[in-house]
Amino acid sequence: MLADRQPNQFAMVAALLALSGLLFFLGLGDMGLTDRDEGRNAEAGREMFASGDLITPTFNGELRVAKPVFVYWLMTVSYHVFGVNEFAARAPSALFGVALILMHYLFLTRLRGSTVGLFGALMLLLNIEMLALGRMAITDSALIFFTTLSLYGFWLGLHEPGAGRHWMWGFYVGMALATLTKGPIGFLIPPLAAGLYLTATRRWTIFWQRGFPIAGILVFLVLAGPWYVAMFLIHGDAYGSQAKVHTVGRFLAPMEGHGVGVWFYIPVLLLGFFPWSLLLPAGIYQAYQSWKAWRRNGQADSESADSRDSAQSGNGLEWFAALWLIGTFIFFTLSSTRLPHYIGPLFPAASLLAALYWSRAMHDPSTPWIRGSIHAMTGVGYLLAIGFACLPSLYRTFAGKMVKEFPMALQFDLGIGPYILAAVVLIAMGLVSYFGLNEERRGIAFGIAGGAVTTAFLLALLTVIPGLNRYAIAPPQELAYAAGLNLEPSDQLIAFGTLRPSISFYSRRTVLYVPTNELDRLKAALTRPGRTMILTQEAMQDSLPKEAETFQPILKRHGYVLLASQPIVTIPERATAPSQASPSKPFGH
Repeated sequence: MLADRQPNQFAMVAALLALSGLLFFLGLGDMGLTDRDEGRNAEAGREMFASGDLITPTFNGELRVAKPVFVYWLMTVSYHVFGVNEFAARAPSALFGVALILMHYLFLTRLRGSTVGLFGALMLLLNIEMLALGRMAITDSALIFFTTLSLYGFWLGLHEPGAGRHWMWGFYVGMALATLTKGPIGFLIPPLAAGLYLTATRRWTIFWQRGFPIAGILVFLVLAGPWYVAMFLIHGDAYGSQAKVHTVGRFLAPMEGHGVGVWFYIPVLLLGFFPWSLLLPAGIYQAYQSWKAWRRNGQADSESADSRDSAQSGNGLEWFAALWLIGTFIFFTLSSTRLPHYIGPLFPAASLLAALYWSRAMHDPSTPWIRGSIHAMTGVGYLLAIGFACLPSLYRTFAGKMVKEFPMALQFDLGIGPYILAAVVLIAMGLVSYFGLNEERRGIAFGIAGGAVTTAFLLALLTVIPGLNRYAIAPPQELAYAAGLNLEPSDQLIAFGTLRPSISFYSRRTVLYVPTNELDRLKAALTRPGRTMILTQEAMQDSLPKEAETFQPILKRHGYVLLASQPIVTIPERATAPSQASPSKPFGH
């Protein structure tokens, strides 16, 4: 069933664009690049921008194959438009975040009406996972957009009558661009979700009739293949072997210490998609029950046009969303390397399922499990409020263990921000419970929950993040920037004991990264002729070899120091000289 076009749809689109634009772009360039993924990606894009080589990604002058090329292309364009800075590095993710919300709204509105479309779009926008991914210089925002585009093209191509089958081209185009964005995940997730749905509904015959499978595979190869072929022709086994390590190897064995337990993604989904995550168990169960009833009635054996229309206007979309969510969740759980953002491609499915379930509860107050879902939502919310209130105390307790990565950890204070966040969540959950359990006023609960997420996010952005950036993220980056201003291409910058990839981005040069246990390598580097600078933590100065005894501290910044074999020429405004070193009193924000 195609939903009626409501008069206020233009206003809804404008409001969604304004809200998503605000949340994704506000202060986008104010925080330094986080290490390690943001620093690596932004620098790889910068090196591509500087070299003009649009085929071979590099980081710190060396071949980088951990991710394909598409995001680096986007960053290159962004650097041309906005200059080389944090905003430009993150702008592609923010743009794809906004585009995803709009596409999600239009898809749901087409199938279920603008009200359900608005529910789904706000649920997809107002959760911590999607807000974070849309504000980071990583591949995931673009990946989620393209995998979602692929699966929406699949759904419409399968179910839209007549010429609507041409939507299916989006299935292959989305897969190809997702593959150029993050490798094999791009062509594994869409077929996984689509295949589960076709199997559950016995619609493989319809797919072979409407899905352009042969031509679609050719489209996929034409779009995604040339870059991979070029990399093999240019770099041969140097590319193939490393690419295998970062794809198959990452799935089969933990990499970079990211081998947590198989339960890992349960709290990630629960908290990352909060508060809407508490609607998912009931939504999945309802989808399963309706699918069982559909099978019992013998409709699974029917592959007629009427059956296709029934799947689109009835519960087929819920089955599709549930299978998409469950299949993707299991796939990433089976992977040995696990990180919170890996399950991002299932969030559009989660918002589809949650929006459809919530819409049913709005129209039918007796919808099973809705009261239990609201109780669970508020219960988890109260626990989160307690967690926020305890955060300053917990931070003070464990700050000593953070000094190695964060030299000012013992002096830094989270301030009043966590207490304000706790109050916002506590009040909001009380109101969600009050209105959500009132069948006639349940709709108000949705607005309160969404407003609470928006308020909490903006509060964190404006009160907590600036302090963390100033004292934890920015100091080595400011010193790296100062070093880059003063070193010639033939000079060298050494990062000793601080293996932060963003140092390369801010210094705009190749950096020699030396761990503390590789002193021989450092000694060899210090024998090189020409000017040398060393960026390290103040506490590590005593660990430097005697070859660095003549190096003088040029700049200091909140626990970090920049040493030079010759005096500095230019002091940037963002850094302070040793005589203006940071105070010893506790830091606030």
